[in-house]
Amino acid sequence: MKELRAAPNLLTLLRLCAVPFLVLAILDHHYPTAFVLFVLAGVSDGLDGLLARLLEQRTVLGQYLDPVADKLLLSTLFLVLNHEGLISRRVTVLVFGRDLGIVMVAAILYASVGMRNFRPSIFGKANTLAQILALVTVLLSMFYAPPFILWLRHGSLEATVAFTVISGFHYAWQIAKRLSPAESTAS
Repeated sequence: MKELRAAPNLLTLLRLCAVPFLVLAILDHHYPTAFVLFVLAGVSDGLDGLLARLLEQRTVLGQYLDPVADKLLLSTLFLVLNHEGLISRRVTVLVFGRDLGIVMVAAILYASVGMRNFRPSIFGKANTLAQILALVTVLLSMFYAPPFILWLRHGSLEATVAFTVISGFHYAWQIAKRLSPAESTAS
């Protein structure tokens, strides 16, 4: 319970609690509200990491909860925005499929060989940045759409597709590389 009460973990839980309200705002076409909620969720994500370092409240719960909250937020938004016809099926399937694949492989590797350390790669970080920029610009363009925002929306969605594929293959290569020495010593 002590870990649950740590300020960074409370912020992460608050971010998780915001997801249904964000979904409702989008489904009800309240895009300015959805935009503000998404920006606040992003600020809380940065703030929880900063607080964990400053207050020395890094916890095991936080190490698992924070990335789960991020994936849930981003994946849910891609699904809902696709449902509303604001993001293509191609982008949504790639993003959701990659994230689901990574979570499943991580769970299998943890259960079968005890592998826990799944640090994000530079391509994974670039993918997350592209996804966030894509979601921000999609939401923003629903109530403020000068040509620059529309261009940024298109570019960030294309970057999301590219980095989703690249990072997915990169994670697969990293896992294969990490498993190969273990397999050769087990033989």
